[in-house]
Amino acid sequence: MKNTIMKSTVVDKHQGWQNVLQIILPYFIIVGIFQMIGYTIAGIDFMNFQSIPRSPLQSLIVSLASLAGTITVLWLFMKYVVEEPFMNIGFEKKSIKEDTIRGIYYGLIIMSIGFISLLLFDEINFRSFNFNLPLIVLSLLHYVCVAISEELLLRGFILNNLMKSFNNVTALLLSSVLFSLLHAGNPNITFFGLIDLFVAGILLGLPYLYTKNIWFSIALHFSWNFFQGTIFGFNVSGIENYSIIETDYKLASIWNGGDFGFEGSLLSLIFQLIAIGILYMSFENKLKNSLAKEQNHSNKAS
Repeated sequence: MKNTIMKSTVVDKHQGWQNVLQIILPYFIIVGIFQMIGYTIAGIDFMNFQSIPRSPLQSLIVSLASLAGTITVLWLFMKYVVEEPFMNIGFEKKSIKEDTIRGIYYGLIIMSIGFISLLLFDEINFRSFNFNLPLIVLSLLHYVCVAISEELLLRGFILNNLMKSFNNVTALLLSSVLFSLLHAGNPNITFFGLIDLFVAGILLGLPYLYTKNIWFSIALHFSWNFFQGTIFGFNVSGIENYSIIETDYKLASIWNGGDFGFEGSLLSLIFQLIAIGILYMSFENKLKNSLAKEQNHSNKAS
């Protein structure tokens, strides 16, 4: 009996990382099929490897298809492999409004300070304003789909399952590596851009370690992309999109990120590390306060 219990425990501990390995191939197959459908609807030649969406409408169609594929494969895995409700992926009802506002705020602050700093130090040049409400709405919806898709997969499923097999730090680092590698095929990718994305994975995953709630991560991911691309005119992970503020640069540098965009810059890396520090201290303080309250209640009850 003792040996049976020990074997059962070992299997349970390994189930998390096994779930992650098992989902890789089905994910690329199923999401790939959905993306091909999206490319066809958008009028893009998916047989051409260099083909990417060229307009906000095309980007939205493809991102909607990717989101549908992601939800499909994750629902199947949660139901038949993990054998848990799909909502356990991180859709906690508590703090939805607070986490969403906080996530958007973080993205706005980082991008605003970054944009102003690069302007002041002549790392980028302002060209013109190009306000187009329909394109803004299409871009907003596109980045919402991208944020939900990537956070459901990377934090909601992968980080969630890795936490079942490893300690939180190891799980966070491994999921951040996968998040970075997921963008390795993007246009204009650089080695420094991959490092920057790895740190972004830590920033996006850290709140999930404490809350198992995905709302903050989705909001920050959306905010980061939307303000970076649609508002301030940077490429997003190497992809050029419509933007209200149009900018350019005289010379690509480690400070402006070049054609990969702001998230491939040293400035982005610095701001992300600062944000990680702030979030860590905030969550640790909340945890200590919560433990202190529980201790007080326990002392009063006894």
